[in-house]
Amino acid sequence: MDALTISVVLLWLAVMALGLMLWALSRQVGVLFERVAPMGALVTDAGPPVGAASPTFALTGIQSEPVAIGGAQATPTLVFFLAPTCPVCKKLIPVLKALARDEQKALRIVLASDGDADHLGFVREQRLQAMPYVLSPELGMSFRVSRLPYAVLLDAQGVVAAKGLVNSREQLDSLLNAHDMHTPNIQQYLSGPATA
Repeated sequence: MDALTISVVLLWLAVMALGLMLWALSRQVGVLFERVAPMGALVTDAGPPVGAASPTFALTGIQSEPVAIGGAQATPTLVFFLAPTCPVCKKLIPVLKALARDEQKALRIVLASDGDADHLGFVREQRLQAMPYVLSPELGMSFRVSRLPYAVLLDAQGVVAAKGLVNSREQLDSLLNAHDMHTPNIQQYLSGPATA
């Protein structure tokens, strides 16, 4: 009987020790979550700053459709810079298609590229016919796009609402969230109100 009592006491001590360790671990995870805030799109200082009017372009898409960028539009415009040879860009194409489908009345998505790649073949292969696709080195130079994939969100008045390098769905969503929250980027929103 003494051995049974001792084993039960030891088991209860082990259960309490495990409970204490679980509480300490969950506390550390909470602290880590506070320190590692969600990261939005990598914002660069190049190109028109957030809050400035976008340069205006009257372009023709590769499917011969007219594409206006900048100036007043019916809805905000997301200009997504990509290349047919960019693997990260290809990874984000399903996200762009879903976004175009879900937000078709509230957001216009324009795909932008340049270079000598087979862009029409890329559009057919990826089934991107529903989105305007423009080839314009001037467009990329105006926004100072140096790395891909890069996105610029213009509000309905043609003002740069958010921009940045986007390597994931979360970073792309951060541009839309920044626009919805009327803040230049998620990082600035998370750091709190600016001090005067």
